[in-house]
Amino acid sequence: MPCAARTVALHHIPASFPYERTFRMQTGKRVPVLVTGGAGYIGSHAVLALRDAGWPVAVIDNLSTGFAFAVPDGVPFYQGDIADTDLLHKIFADCGIRAIMHFAGSIIVPESVSDPLKYYENNTAKSRALIAAAVDAGVPHFIFSSTAATYGIPETIPVREDDPKRPINPYGWSKLMTEQMLADTAAAHPLNYCALRYFNVAGADPEQRSGQSTDGATHLIKVAVEAASGKRAGVSVYGTDYDTPDGTGVRDYIHVSDLAAAHVLALEHLLLAPAQSLQLNCGYGRGYSVREVLDAVDRVTNLSITRAYEPRRPGDPASLVSDTSRLRATLPWQPAFDDLDLIIRHALQWERRLTEIR
Repeated sequence: MPCAARTVALHHIPASFPYERTFRMQTGKRVPVLVTGGAGYIGSHAVLALRDAGWPVAVIDNLSTGFAFAVPDGVPFYQGDIADTDLLHKIFADCGIRAIMHFAGSIIVPESVSDPLKYYENNTAKSRALIAAAVDAGVPHFIFSSTAATYGIPETIPVREDDPKRPINPYGWSKLMTEQMLADTAAAHPLNYCALRYFNVAGADPEQRSGQSTDGATHLIKVAVEAASGKRAGVSVYGTDYDTPDGTGVRDYIHVSDLAAAHVLALEHLLLAPAQSLQLNCGYGRGYSVREVLDAVDRVTNLSITRAYEPRRPGDPASLVSDTSRLRATLPWQPAFDDLDLIIRHALQWERRLTEIR
């Protein structure tokens, strides 16, 4: 039976999606994967990474922050909500889904403080509905898009997976609650999972097939390349008196395509070790300050972006850098784009292409 979308957004027409036995035999352990939020920034890159590696893929996205143009031609696309159990079961049955990569949710920290119930609904309650549907349908593998915000203000740098989890905002709590639901569900049902805790994700697909497209983004590199492209007047720098080499906050930036590759490898690991679940930090294990990032943007663009110096934001840690030793020891992950200037260059190229697309 082909996998065909019930709901089609704009003019994106899904092609037939064969998943019959002959395809499974040819691809070995590659099973059909449902990507939630697959029209969004990180989700769309995961779709590309899966497709490039030969995995059958379907996408569900309600397009609240995603874009239909981010879903590649030939990928079945269902415009709908991950809490729509009937739709989920239809996708599971139509496409023979055996794994889920879950990216759908809300991600803006200040908004989570002003509207916490939105985050507990979108990120926690709806994830609960998705996990329940997976258990009901016997979908055995689950990759979860988590966050370094689960650590809150870390006691030590770099941050390890077993360090205390003390979120300081509803966004972090909403993600940690979902991790706990997955752990409890895996203990009670035949499901294994991997929670990937992202640090700062940036850049765009090197082939310019996708990138960060959401209006009003708050991530530093996205904001900076918007400023370099004339879409913003400048960049705000929040805090210059931290206990860091130049007084500004230090963060660990990972290229979105390297992050997507980690998802594919994590899925392979889950299939090969069905009794094991994982929690893995995703970063490069090295930090750059706000000033260093903006200097790099100036260098790449040959411009001088206007910087507005503001007071610290409450709850921002001075430094947030990952310990990636568990990731590297568990998965055969070798980052291909671990270069700040390259990350910025890819983000800038996408920003220019986005002007043509929209």
